[in-house]
Amino acid sequence: MKLDLDRYKELANNKAKENKAFVARLRKKKPKTLDDSVYNAHVKAFENIDCLGCANCCKSISPIIIDRDIDRIARHLIMKRPDLIDQYFEIDEDQDYVFKETPCPFLMPDNYCMIYEVRPRACREYPHTDRKRFYQILNLTFRNSFVCPAVYEVLETLKKEY
Repeated sequence: MKLDLDRYKELANNKAKENKAFVARLRKKKPKTLDDSVYNAHVKAFENIDCLGCANCCKSISPIIIDRDIDRIARHLIMKRPDLIDQYFEIDEDQDYVFKETPCPFLMPDNYCMIYEVRPRACREYPHTDRKRFYQILNLTFRNSFVCPAVYEVLETLKKEY
């Protein structure tokens, strides 16, 4: 099922100020139950949202690519590391490897990933709403709410609880 990304972007933009303030409050409070609440909200969000119907993260942002990712992808594609880097990656302003282009060069038309089994760690962990010490990534979560409908839904669920 294809998601209405425009609707989610509009909702995230309309609630940007409210969500930014909410995230700031959560950062100060650091509720002891936050990780459990976020995980439950994550599970609930992904009951209704299918990444293959969206893939907005792959279409609009690049993950940070670490050295182990490059080595794993190079082995998988049977490429030399320098050739892989030259073809697919660049170094950003933070001196991290990122994809040269968006959408991701490994994203196929059906939203499947050509290198799914060896995809970068950041891709495997995205949208980071099922991790421990969630308070550490609240600002990232706020930014991701403009990209990922599930993150937007997680924030909406958390606002009802806190």
